[in-house]
Amino acid sequence: MPTLLHAICCTLLALSFSMGQVSIAAAAVPIVLTEDETAAFANEPQQIRELLEKAVASERSQQDWQGEWKAAGLYCEASRLGSAEAQYRLGMLYAFGRGVPKDRALGASLFSVAASQGHFEAQKMLETINYTTTQLPRCVMEAVLPEKGTPSFAMAGDGTGGIDAYITALPANKRWIVDLVETLAEWYRVDPKLVLSVITAESNFQIKAESPKAAMGLMQLIPATADRFNVRNAFDATQNIKGGIAYLQWLLSYFRGDVQLAVAAYNAGENAVDRHKGIPPYRETRHYVQKVMGLYQQSVHPFDETLTRPSVLKQ
Repeated sequence: MPTLLHAICCTLLALSFSMGQVSIAAAAVPIVLTEDETAAFANEPQQIRELLEKAVASERSQQDWQGEWKAAGLYCEASRLGSAEAQYRLGMLYAFGRGVPKDRALGASLFSVAASQGHFEAQKMLETINYTTTQLPRCVMEAVLPEKGTPSFAMAGDGTGGIDAYITALPANKRWIVDLVETLAEWYRVDPKLVLSVITAESNFQIKAESPKAAMGLMQLIPATADRFNVRNAFDATQNIKGGIAYLQWLLSYFRGDVQLAVAAYNAGENAVDRHKGIPPYRETRHYVQKVMGLYQQSVHPFDETLTRPSVLKQ
């Protein structure tokens, strides 16, 4: 595997635009980069840096409905020039189906190539996505445009109440969080409706939410939980949701699919649930469980018994 990835990487570095120029007009909007992006892009050659900056502007455009697809095309160009940053960013678009068709395999292969060049975030995503493949998008190997994805927003369910009704009423600028949850929940085999119910109760879809107890982000991870599930930036939506879902997955295994106990433990901790032999008598926790269960409306969830031993309540 490392040898093959090295060969792919070398091939990408050797590719040039002599095979034919394919371009996409970038969105004519100001480019505002984060500090991390500014630092990462500064290490790139000028041609690649300009492609990355244009791609970021297109990806974040609120006026251009094809912005993410145009960004994918620009990331493809930079990837053909050997940019690990572009390969990572293109992998994110494929992994989450933004602008291009959702394809976990292509996302994983791009993360693999970027990680082989020492890209830390790509390595973390490769561990998260937990998928092995060597297939790459055609636009990375040849000067062609990427295939367009189909913009969509759909939630499973009959829409008659609970979390379905709540999600239907979400403003358009929050719906990308639903798509992100559905993708990550699929990887961890956790019902996205449960995750979305927890997010609703925890932060009401506020990415920068912070509690007096130092709980952070969409799923309100406290520092100990963030460390436990290897979340470096709890205010990053992807990392936060990944950590929260991983914790839910573990709790469902620990309580053997008992959703009420898992939800109570998410709020108060599994030790408190064990100590009180059920939902702790804390007003906050009881209100929290009532709210989440009112949204989710399911008391049992499939679980992976190999993740951890069962709680004393389930032995």
